[in-house]
Amino acid sequence: MRLTRPTGTEPIDLAHFDLVDPALHGEGDPHAIWHAMREREPVPWQQVTPKLGFWSATKFDDVARVLRDHHVFTSEHGTLLNLLGKKDPASRRQLPATDPPRHTRMRSPIQRALNAKVLDRHRPLIRNEIKYLFGDIVDGEPFDFAELTGKLPMAVTGTLMGLDREHWPRLTYLTSQAIAPDDPEFITPAGSRGTLQLAHRQLFATFEEAMAQRKGDGNGDLIDVLRTMDFEDGRKLQPGEIVSNCYSLLLGANVTTPHVPNGAMIELLENGGYDDWATHPELLESGIEEALRWTSPATHFMRYAKQDVTLSGVTIRTGEPIVAWLGSANRDVDVFPDPYTFDIRRNAKRHLAFGIGPHFCVGHAVARLTLQEFFTELFDQFEKFEQVGEAEHLHSNFIAGVKHLPLVATRRRR
Repeated sequence: MRLTRPTGTEPIDLAHFDLVDPALHGEGDPHAIWHAMREREPVPWQQVTPKLGFWSATKFDDVARVLRDHHVFTSEHGTLLNLLGKKDPASRRQLPATDPPRHTRMRSPIQRALNAKVLDRHRPLIRNEIKYLFGDIVDGEPFDFAELTGKLPMAVTGTLMGLDREHWPRLTYLTSQAIAPDDPEFITPAGSRGTLQLAHRQLFATFEEAMAQRKGDGNGDLIDVLRTMDFEDGRKLQPGEIVSNCYSLLLGANVTTPHVPNGAMIELLENGGYDDWATHPELLESGIEEALRWTSPATHFMRYAKQDVTLSGVTIRTGEPIVAWLGSANRDVDVFPDPYTFDIRRNAKRHLAFGIGPHFCVGHAVARLTLQEFFTELFDQFEKFEQVGEAEHLHSNFIAGVKHLPLVATRRRR
């Protein structure tokens, strides 16, 4: 998704828009639509088919409530727009598609396995993987920055999950297919639905194979955490539940983390802010939080109302779907003054890039640590970058991503 700066004067007709269309997010301007919604109609209805539609939450407070209040909004009927009007096969089996208290019991062992103390032991490994990736950049020669960052989360999550390194490139590609099956680069002759099904089958088969290779009590990687954890009254997760949650964890890492440095780099090159950030290491944390707000890689999550509820003066009826647009909430001027300015000195910690409430991203600590090491090494090794071609954006209504970003790098002279 292009990260634009709408003024509010754009000729947006709120009676005619299609936020479901992946092409809008890849080539159009959803930010202009969200801006108009926040100003004029913060909770609009979009009719998708004669019998199917959904509400949109665009203001920060409304988005936060939809995601936080599991007593009123359920995750168990589908959490993404590609499941609108369909039964979610992962309901009550996969962490994102489960409500508390079941969600809490499932989440707790995973959260413990990803706590800061555990991750600190992996920091040297993450740093070395980043140095390895940067080692392929030739000073003064064009390279694809987005292709490089696309390898980053798999290097981290693949290690934490104990997945064979030889499978990492393929798994990265398959997760991209899973979140952007309509994208011209990833769609197969089987069409978008067939592409999604194929990606799912191959990803699940990989996890089934990895799980079958494990014996005994496990060696402590994330797959073993899922295999061995007590879930309900001593019950272990079933194989299908383990595979489903492996997929969720991998997807969450692979399709979000790389797009933060991609979006930040585009902005830093446009506003000349690279050197400013690189020479102020004390702004590393605030800059990363601003980059998370700015890029908002996960564009939306969907919920269903469990009872009648009012948001911004609009009544959502029991059983109706509502989509919480994180990318819109993170541009809400009531929370983030001058929201269309990328400001590494901003206090952006309230952003919703990781969600909020019970479903707050379980891998947020992994993502933050990875981004800290990435930007630290980036600023240490490279004096400047120059963009030498147009950025290509992902056709996806779920991930605000960059597929390709051609750059030339200049290394620092030691």
